[in-house]
Amino acid sequence: MHLRCTDVQFAFDLVMPGSYIGVMPRRDPVNDPLSSLRSMLEIRRFEEAVEELFSRGLLHGTMHLSIGQEAVAEGVCATLQTGDFITSTHRGHGHTLAHGADPTTMMAELLQKNTGYCRGRGGSMHIADVKNGNLGANGIVAGSMTIAVGAALSQQMIGTDKVVVCFFGDGAANEGAFHESLNLAKVWDLPVVYVCENNQYGMSMSQDRSTAGGSVAARAAAYGMPGETVDGNDVEAVCLASLEAVERARSGGGPTLLECITYRYRGHSKSDRNLYRTQEEIEDWRDNRDPIQRFIGKCVEDGRLSNEQVTAAESAARESLRRAVSEAFAAPDADPADLEGAAYA
Repeated sequence: MHLRCTDVQFAFDLVMPGSYIGVMPRRDPVNDPLSSLRSMLEIRRFEEAVEELFSRGLLHGTMHLSIGQEAVAEGVCATLQTGDFITSTHRGHGHTLAHGADPTTMMAELLQKNTGYCRGRGGSMHIADVKNGNLGANGIVAGSMTIAVGAALSQQMIGTDKVVVCFFGDGAANEGAFHESLNLAKVWDLPVVYVCENNQYGMSMSQDRSTAGGSVAARAAAYGMPGETVDGNDVEAVCLASLEAVERARSGGGPTLLECITYRYRGHSKSDRNLYRTQEEIEDWRDNRDPIQRFIGKCVEDGRLSNEQVTAAESAARESLRRAVSEAFAAPDADPADLEGAAYA
């Protein structure tokens, strides 16, 4: 089933009631826009909070923020079920939260607290929430891709209906692991969905200068799998494309490659001086294509959300992060002497 429908509600009606495998997606931005708005707001407020903590010297190491990319994490993870898996990247806070992580436990991990997901050992680039199906963020470019192949193969071999979603960036699409992973995934028709967050730059290199062939999604044809380019700042479009891909994987139809066109407002990492792109470019994306404001504007205009609901959701997101920061700071520090059992295999 390959949908090409401009009416998102009609497309959801086609996919969801009769043909979805077993269970419904956890969130539906079309019929329950408030849940998806809350998720995207939580991601952005979390990112802004850790940015502020870092700038004040209260959070150490480095971080890679995904402010501006919230619709990809929410649109994809909204279609997953309890027990489905994700593999993430060095820019993985949004994926982790959208897949059900607790913001207090996440904040504790970044603050090197013993109550964090990895007992304070993983930090920003290595958060894992294995019990919830998050197999971990990864500091290796394209490192998430080979892990996803192994995870999907294991699910296929033991006969579950679980799906693995692999998030990666446009820079990772030019690594050898990208090609090796897609090849094996299709050879074995594994239940995996590859999601490229094309935020236009791999570190400081423009995607236009680094990627041959015009798009990442076009490369799917070489491996005999469906490939689609999606507006990654439109949460409904991302969710629709992901729903189709997840259904395909869950029903035994094999892998899909989705390329979500989006943009990060901040630099590659906190040490990035952002000299390779203009302020005008950043402001254009932020002022005219922001995924949260676009979604709010659309939902208010068509009557699915009221201004009062939006205001309440924004207030709730801010309060949730204030509580997360406060509780995380109050938690006990990780003990560097207590390393036994800190590794996961």
